[in-house]
Amino acid sequence: MTGPQRMTEPTRERITPGLAAAPTEVDLLVVGLGITGAGVALDAVTRGLSVLAVDAHDLAFGTSRWSSKLVHGGLRYLAKGQVGVAHESAVERGVLMEVTAPHLTRPMPVVVPLTSSVTRAQAALTAVGLRAGDALRRGARTHAETLPRPRRLSATETLALAPALRPAGLRGGMLSWDGRLEDDARLVTTVARTAAAYGASVRTRARVLSTSPATGGTDARTEVLLRDELTGATTTVRARAVVNAAGVWAGELADDVTLRPSRGTHLVLRAEALPGQQVSVFAPVPGETNRFVLVLPQPDGTVYVGLTDEPVTGPVPDVPEPTEPEIGFLLDVVSACFARQLHRGDVVGAFAGLRPLLESGAGTDGGGSTADLSRKHAVLVGRDGLVTVVGGKLTTYRRMAQDAVDAALALPATAGLAAGPCRTRSVPLLGAAPRPTLAALEQPERLVRRFGTDAALVLGNAVEVTGLDEAELLAPVAEGVPVTLAELVFGVTHEGAADVDDLLDRRTRVGLVPADRALAEPAARRALELVEEHLRAHR
Repeated sequence: MTGPQRMTEPTRERITPGLAAAPTEVDLLVVGLGITGAGVALDAVTRGLSVLAVDAHDLAFGTSRWSSKLVHGGLRYLAKGQVGVAHESAVERGVLMEVTAPHLTRPMPVVVPLTSSVTRAQAALTAVGLRAGDALRRGARTHAETLPRPRRLSATETLALAPALRPAGLRGGMLSWDGRLEDDARLVTTVARTAAAYGASVRTRARVLSTSPATGGTDARTEVLLRDELTGATTTVRARAVVNAAGVWAGELADDVTLRPSRGTHLVLRAEALPGQQVSVFAPVPGETNRFVLVLPQPDGTVYVGLTDEPVTGPVPDVPEPTEPEIGFLLDVVSACFARQLHRGDVVGAFAGLRPLLESGAGTDGGGSTADLSRKHAVLVGRDGLVTVVGGKLTTYRRMAQDAVDAALALPATAGLAAGPCRTRSVPLLGAAPRPTLAALEQPERLVRRFGTDAALVLGNAVEVTGLDEAELLAPVAEGVPVTLAELVFGVTHEGAADVDDLLDRRTRVGLVPADRALAEPAARRALELVEEHLRAHR
């Protein structure tokens, strides 16, 4: 197996919308291109398997783009007695931050303010929890240089880090560290692009219509009928194994899998609503022992506030919608902790995602809280040989993918394949490099944050495709919208973006703020037109 071939030309052979020229026989077909499906594609192709990964919509179309953008260390699971899940989270956080994606992850300082509503017993319990979280870090062998140890803060120190907090009754705070992502959808896109660089075929706008299970001997193959959502044409692909990584839609492909989705809602505020934030704040929910609302400053001048955990019934929507009661709850909790009363008018955007929680065990027969369901992932093999992976969380996607591919390789139909062991724990994603190397790059800071060592490739590609000068390509596409034309062009040429929605809602996250999205639309349309002009000129 050779290393990935860097994509230096605008190409859509490997990662592209539609099914034109897609392979019709593969070792593994992956359904779903959220973080888990992209991870499965990367795991399988780096073991030497031929892979086709498809999604009816786009990369990161579902739950993977609606997260808190955190790389969790597992503390919340430890508090619920889920020790194995907590350790796995801490290990995978370390892998992401120190090996596979240091360019897309950052150490995140977190302050838990000790307000008047937090009793001394609750404060002591929080301190014990943070020490346990640091023990998880040490057990995962994550360096203290990456994630420093927690410590107690005075009231003065707490206000210096989070000046928007309410000073009255503030006794101090507790400072700890966790990981955060530059952008969850960017992680998905980078994993998919890395899989494509190793040789996987990654196709969006490709919907699975039906599967016909393999019958017969060792070389039997499952026939999967796919429809190209761009043209309406259908194609049959024969695969030795199929992995269902469709997230909250997994039950549509595997009728023996029952999910109990829960909705997590976030708000988007302008940074001016809570000025001066240098850290994330976990605001205690009044009357709750171990529940917080997260206040998460973002590098683009916004702040995310989340999140809820509400059971969802009925058909699964393509794009979940936050409810007004959830928005009101989040505003009330933050307002109780901060000096400024937040109002509905401060909310410039809101988003909600559905967690694909598996219905299993006692007490999960339709009653009770989805907050009580385990976040541990499950890999299920159906009677027809379909491998379904559900549950889990973004942080542990790599381990979820490993387990799913292991299950696929244990099927009778794959017995003859010469597949190697899982390699993804040591396979850096495209653009990855040690943090000192990234800090020394003489490239625009925004591009380095989002593409790592590929920042020069992004800019050089845009110059070649458009013929424009670097200053125009690197300028914000609109006032207050930091996205650049260079990255929009790269989204089309190297990341399979097919339209404005792909560019603004997934390749960048401008769409989280509708007003900013409207300002950025002309630039997105221009990027698509410039690429099309370039392709026409070189046909």
